[in-house]
Amino acid sequence: MKFVCEGMVLADAALTVSKACAAKTITPVLECIKLQAKNDGLTLKAYDGEISIEKKIRAEVLEEGEVCVNGKTFADFVNKISDFEVVIASDERGISIKYAESESSMQTLSASDFPQFGEGVSTDEYFEIKESDLKTLISKVVFCCATDESRPILKGCLLETQDGKLTATALDGFRMACSYADVLGGSGDMKIVCPARTLTEISRMLDGEDGLKIYANKNLLSVELKDTVINSRLYSGEFVRKENIYPTEFTTQATVKRAELIDSVERASVLIRGDKNNLVLFDVKNGKIVINANSEIGKVEETVVCALEGKELKIAMNGKYLMDALKALEEENAVLSFNSAVSPFTIENGEDKRCQYLVLPVRTSAQ
Repeated sequence: MKFVCEGMVLADAALTVSKACAAKTITPVLECIKLQAKNDGLTLKAYDGEISIEKKIRAEVLEEGEVCVNGKTFADFVNKISDFEVVIASDERGISIKYAESESSMQTLSASDFPQFGEGVSTDEYFEIKESDLKTLISKVVFCCATDESRPILKGCLLETQDGKLTATALDGFRMACSYADVLGGSGDMKIVCPARTLTEISRMLDGEDGLKIYANKNLLSVELKDTVINSRLYSGEFVRKENIYPTEFTTQATVKRAELIDSVERASVLIRGDKNNLVLFDVKNGKIVINANSEIGKVEETVVCALEGKELKIAMNGKYLMDALKALEEENAVLSFNSAVSPFTIENGEDKRCQYLVLPVRTSAQ
């Protein structure tokens, strides 16, 4: 294998693809990027067992071939030589990398050991959505996906298409996010659970207003944008239904200036930083929310004016979960809806209800 290409183009492609290199694995080839020089281009591909990223770039191919090189090392190295034209050649010992008047080398693995993945995605089942709408939708929900392995399916986001809408639901056992966007078309109703990591990588690719087709079947998902293809496994199993846990009626509703509440809770969070529960207490009464936070460092008590409907109540919550939801909203006013000190409460915009958050309160000794 031997090819010539621009260092900047190669560095950008290697960085993109290296996101799919495995960090900890007993299979060394999953830590690699596969380089395939063929015809008039170079294809870079990485796969970690769950997600694969493939990118094609222009290159002058002097000798066709393919080889695997450690992904993180290769990406870091070519980033340091991005200002030069790069000549890469392989032999039985590895690859040589020539740039300017210099030359370096790296060890390689056989490309025949690199697993095949993503070829089985059907193009019959798909939905199409505007890139900007999908990017926004992902940002509204993905942070609520679980990060631990206790319930693997919760590391994903439920995507459902129905009646011209794509609804995304994510939860980690302590909070839930639900949002929707309009779709441009598709093959019909669809219901899949996509890994949060896959959605994050897709989001990084999105920067336009064009329609994007996402192909999926029972086990696999595929997205192609420009010269990059992302293929991913989908989670199997029954996802929690939001209808079973989302309240339909409330006894208390407080409408507040979102920015004021964010500032107040952020100041309170300074004193509980590092505390296990990030505990913030709300005392909702008399047209105001009194916010308390206590730790060994000190105590904060602040008041935020609200428009209150219904009963007064006191409730404790994880401050981070509240902040994440408030910052994901966009309107000037936010509505917090409660039922009791031990029941889940919701956070949403004052007018636009396309995005909703639910947070479980924290039981205190007083309760």
